[in-house]
Amino acid sequence: MAGVAPEGSQFDAKQYDTKMSELLSTDGQEFFTSYDEVYESFDSMGLQENLLRGIYAYGFEKPSAIQQRGIVPFCKGLDVIQQAQSGTGKTATFCSGILQQLDYAVVQCQALVLAPTRELAQQIEKVMRALGDYLGVKVHACVGGTSVREDQRILQAGVHVVVGTPGRVFDMLRRQSLRPDYIKMFVLDEADEMLSRGFKDQIYDIFQLLPSKVQMRSRDHTVSATHGDMDQNTRDIIMREFRSGSSRVLITTDLLARGIDVQQVSLVINYDLPTQPENYLHRIGRSGRFGRKGVAINFVTKDDERMLYDIQRFYNVVIEELPSNVADLL
Repeated sequence: MAGVAPEGSQFDAKQYDTKMSELLSTDGQEFFTSYDEVYESFDSMGLQENLLRGIYAYGFEKPSAIQQRGIVPFCKGLDVIQQAQSGTGKTATFCSGILQQLDYAVVQCQALVLAPTRELAQQIEKVMRALGDYLGVKVHACVGGTSVREDQRILQAGVHVVVGTPGRVFDMLRRQSLRPDYIKMFVLDEADEMLSRGFKDQIYDIFQLLPSKVQMRSRDHTVSATHGDMDQNTRDIIMREFRSGSSRVLITTDLLARGIDVQQVSLVINYDLPTQPENYLHRIGRSGRFGRKGVAINFVTKDDERMLYDIQRFYNVVIEELPSNVADLL
């Protein structure tokens, strides 16, 4: 399970949800849907008695807006993206979801939470401990700047949840002090920050080591990925799968920006804008080949405005805001 909790931002979240839902629906199936059920009280969420005791002891009385909507789908085992302003209780939302689903008889790491800073990881650990006080949860924060040997000792003794920063968590996985075999929940806190601060490669390495049952697969969407560190033979196999249609979504770096012709590609999504304007055309040229219609969508934050302006000036074009009828264009 991958739960993602980014900070609130300036765009209209409801409009964004609607557009993404339309955009990512294919053949009647959707990668992204909004969850509309609202639970007005913690008592109505079907949580364990001892988790409720911890929630109330922590000082919560009535769930906040994100808690009313976010705890139950997490507990149901759905893959979720949760977005809310600072201070509205996102941490308690995913902590409650994790605590509800743990098997406390098995003292093995069943949930992994990654955060961008050691301070945030330690704060999450405190919330997890407090909410799970009556459940007997064992939580450990794996962060840089602390004793590696002590981390190894605690992990080998057994914990239910590990909260940590990517570098130290990957180190513990690599040393086999943290065993991934029982991990069934994976949370990226501050996901927008995590994926824009150079953690991407580390997160990818960590995710590669997690059991396959924590991924978006029960939905029957086969997704493949390729990057420059793969050997040529592996890349060739992945490209063959993508060309044949056995894998319908390919996630890749600028490795594939040039010279790759896949006629069936109708949509390119730039998660990050290219740093070189000339690469923009090579990237989006993967779609709409030989006169076919193609669509390119760019995810742009405030920090990307300068690069977007440079790209528009370089090609003498205007890149328009995503229209509400985007599904009609695909």
